[in-house]
Amino acid sequence: MTRSLSAAGVSMALAGAFFYGFNISFAALASQAGISGPVLVSYRIVTMMALAIAAHAMLRTAFHIPKSDRVGVLLIGLTSIGVGVGYLSAVAFIPVTVAAVIFYTFPILIVIATPLIDKRPLTPTMMFVTVLAFIGVVMVVGPAMDALDWRGIALAFVASISAAIQFFAGTRCKSTSLQSKILGVQIVALPFTLAIAMIAGGMKPPTILLNAPMAVALTIGGFMLGFLFQMLALNRIPASAAGLAFCAEPVVAAVTSVLVLDERLGPIGYAGGALVIAAIMLNVIFENRRSTAITKIIPE
Repeated sequence: MTRSLSAAGVSMALAGAFFYGFNISFAALASQAGISGPVLVSYRIVTMMALAIAAHAMLRTAFHIPKSDRVGVLLIGLTSIGVGVGYLSAVAFIPVTVAAVIFYTFPILIVIATPLIDKRPLTPTMMFVTVLAFIGVVMVVGPAMDALDWRGIALAFVASISAAIQFFAGTRCKSTSLQSKILGVQIVALPFTLAIAMIAGGMKPPTILLNAPMAVALTIGGFMLGFLFQMLALNRIPASAAGLAFCAEPVVAAVTSVLVLDERLGPIGYAGGALVIAAIMLNVIFENRRSTAITKIIPE
């Protein structure tokens, strides 16, 4: 990995985290307008499929996933369902903030699993930076740790584990074009998402999106850009570095909720956001030093 490649990958991961965090507040506005999460996700998947097909047509390329990448694309699709279903279901049993803290254990899971999966040593520096970022996330969301239901905790951990697997799977699909990867993942996710929407109250006609057109557009657009930058980042940097960068997502979500939903973030929350940013900056410095050392050993 070259230094420039690492910097580009971290920048793309941060862009993905920004757009993922940005869209959450607008999803809340859509929910307030009567558009449920599963319904919104279903239309988001259909939109992403249509754009991926249009990209294939414009670039005159065929939908193709090499045999070596098929398991990875399948895992990304399945784990995206695990993240969505686990997260959405967890908040029915435990506070959203508690679910968020449990979910954002996934960067720690990635760092711990990296020596086994990516054959990269687990250094004290990386572990320290990851724990620092997690502490910052806890400070930002400020969970209320009372009345916890084990079902919500279990579902939040399912989402966390799914996210960790998704990041590793994303680093193993480098031979597939971006448009084919996006289309393949949505093909896997669509039937499961439609089934969940039917169970959760039934699929609604497209006209329901007109209840909050701006919120819907920003939610879908934000997620699509987040997913796009996530896949681009995972082609350039290891899952551990990308996962840590995504700790910026709840910070962006918290700040956006202040601006969009008129929620309040206290001094501890702002301090936690600063801690997350500091951890990400330390990780960038660490990755750049590592990349420089590798370049000296193995010249380009």
